[in-house]
Amino acid sequence: LSMMAAVKLRQVGWLLSSRIRSRQQVKHVYCTKQWSGMRHQKIPLSSPSSFVSSRSMFIQTQDTPNPNSLKFIPGCPVLEAGTMDFSAARNAFCSPLARQLFRIDGVKGVFFGPDFITITKTDDEVQWKLLKPDVYATIMDFFASGLPVVTDEAPSSDTAPSEDDDEVVAIIKELLDTRIRPTVQEDGGDVIYKGFEDGIVKLMLQGSCTSCPSSIVTLKSGIQNMLQFYVPEVEGVIQVVDEEKEKEHL
Repeated sequence: LSMMAAVKLRQVGWLLSSRIRSRQQVKHVYCTKQWSGMRHQKIPLSSPSSFVSSRSMFIQTQDTPNPNSLKFIPGCPVLEAGTMDFSAARNAFCSPLARQLFRIDGVKGVFFGPDFITITKTDDEVQWKLLKPDVYATIMDFFASGLPVVTDEAPSSDTAPSEDDDEVVAIIKELLDTRIRPTVQEDGGDVIYKGFEDGIVKLMLQGSCTSCPSSIVTLKSGIQNMLQFYVPEVEGVIQVVDEEKEKEHL
């Protein structure tokens, strides 16, 4: 990119990164598993050396723009690459960890990123202070077991280069991968490319972005502005809803 383009991008400022810096609040919880009594407790972090060990795990919780979604950072890799979204327990057949998290009363959705897990609760009546201890314990127990997070092969990336892609689609995919998705993932969600037709980019939101009140602002003021700046052929961006999730709300 030219220096002028880089300066212009910073001037645009785009809402995605500024929203992260202004709204996100990181909370630190040091969760220790007492193996003999199968009990866990929360104490303040004492030193960086106690980040991850065989009998304890340092878990950070990070707020997202969606009040019903919370980002859990276990301090170790979750996925080798990409993201995975589970909107219901029946869709979690390929992930033992997701299945265990869905067993917690009040969990509506589970989303995996490279180094984080986003949990979405059913509604405002479910309180995080009651839900978080069960999520902590489940995550700690799972990683202590040594089981794989995903047992079946993960689906290929939606932004992977294809022989059928023309130059415009290739640029859109590259921008999504390098500029947009990393920032949205910091918010505990993801943006999935679903197609480009008649100047319109079709995207599907996942994780904390799915039911986020500011998702439309993110699409229009953030993603659309950036794509239109670099790709003049882009006339707009629309959200595509997963048919399975749509059926669940009917």
